[in-house]
Amino acid sequence: MNHLFLTILLTVASITGLLAQSAPATGGEAYTINGQIRGVADTTCVLAHYYGTTQYIPKDTARTDREGRMVFTGTKPLPEGLYLLVTPKNGYVEFLIDSDQNFSFATDTAGIVKNMKITGSKENELFYGYQQGLNKLYEEAKVLGQQKKPGDAAANADVDKKMADLQKRAQVERDQFFANNKNSFAVKIIKAASEPEVPTAPKAANGRPDSVWVFNYFKKHFWDDYDFSDERFVRTNILQRKLDRYIKELTVQNPDSLVKEADYVVAKAQAGKNKDVTSYVIYYITSQYERPKVVGTDGLFVHMFEKYYKTGIMPVSDSSTLKSIGERVATLKPLLVGKTLPAPMVSDTLNRPINFQTIKADYTVVYFYDPHCGHCRESAPALKKFADSNKGKGVEVMAIAIEQTPAEWKKFIREFKLGNVINGYDYKHQTDFRTRFDVWTTPTVYVLDKQKKIIARKLPPEQLEDFVQFHKKQQAATAKAPVATTKAATKK
Repeated sequence: MNHLFLTILLTVASITGLLAQSAPATGGEAYTINGQIRGVADTTCVLAHYYGTTQYIPKDTARTDREGRMVFTGTKPLPEGLYLLVTPKNGYVEFLIDSDQNFSFATDTAGIVKNMKITGSKENELFYGYQQGLNKLYEEAKVLGQQKKPGDAAANADVDKKMADLQKRAQVERDQFFANNKNSFAVKIIKAASEPEVPTAPKAANGRPDSVWVFNYFKKHFWDDYDFSDERFVRTNILQRKLDRYIKELTVQNPDSLVKEADYVVAKAQAGKNKDVTSYVIYYITSQYERPKVVGTDGLFVHMFEKYYKTGIMPVSDSSTLKSIGERVATLKPLLVGKTLPAPMVSDTLNRPINFQTIKADYTVVYFYDPHCGHCRESAPALKKFADSNKGKGVEVMAIAIEQTPAEWKKFIREFKLGNVINGYDYKHQTDFRTRFDVWTTPTVYVLDKQKKIIARKLPPEQLEDFVQFHKKQQAATAKAPVATTKAATKK
């Protein structure tokens, strides 16, 4: 919480003249928010709106008095969205900012939501009324849960019945709240933040609920209650959270699946015809897969650039930024999983050219490093262990030094006893390893198959053994599948 406050406050301090807005304006105010948080005295509070789940754009500050009273006011309307009022030590308070930007609130640190009272803002009355109703139901459920007694079947059955009745009442109240306020921002934001309700699943062949059907239903209806035409959602934490859930959790993390689902979400955003929403969706997905956490999924980054940035669908005002992204894509495109790794032009310790294509192996690991790199030195023992344990088992390791002198390179080889490794060096300095092989950090590791096609890149050296063993099992399972199918067909 203190980190959040400091981040926002430092941002505020960098915006010229913003701190002066904490004093009430003398006239012509576009917004005035009078508030009181009892328990927050003599301190500075920040009013900011979300931009994603971790970014906050500060719009105003205010100083509280001894009773926790404060006022935010300004002559320009606040952009509509979900806002946070951040205090230094007592957490934050959320508000909906819509076209009605003159309201009051009062609460205290003993229970921000429970004790919140809103005056003059229908949206915030609904927003907090809904939360307070949920809290009451939760408290009732907690009391019921405490009434269960071990070994008392009759009493426990009665508790279960009351709990079921409470759940039904909660659903009725929820449905009624949504129906009575269906055009409000409060309902839109609550429904958008919720996940799809899945009906009773049909039975699978084993007699149990069909989990595949449940997953497919959930994913198909994931965006049902989200309005892509509403620009206000860009200034909430909901859009980014839903994108993360859909793209990173509900989509298989391989390039083909990711490209398909990313295009699907962008198409939904485009159908909403709001440029800010569409731009955010494209920007966020692209940013997450430039340096992805899952090996081999940066193909989505390349796709997003070529389909949306390069074509102008995603506007970029700074031509130098577009150029730098284009250069990054040009480097990545020939190095994606499934592509054949270009042959490194290097020589061995006797300055004899190494013919990369003649290396016979089921798996070839190419390890680019700098002899002075701390992480390279830390991972060298793991590389040696992997090379030694797999020698003669269809696995070859090629280690290429991209920096330092031949003497320092050879010293590294001797120091870490890399005798079972094919050691290479570019004596002529004819290769820019950064742009040719995307070696911006060291070590950079590629794993290749028998045809020298890339099956993994940017893999930590410590994970080489596990990856190769996993891939071998995967290949063996794939090879057996057609045989099983053929036998089944023969029996029929």
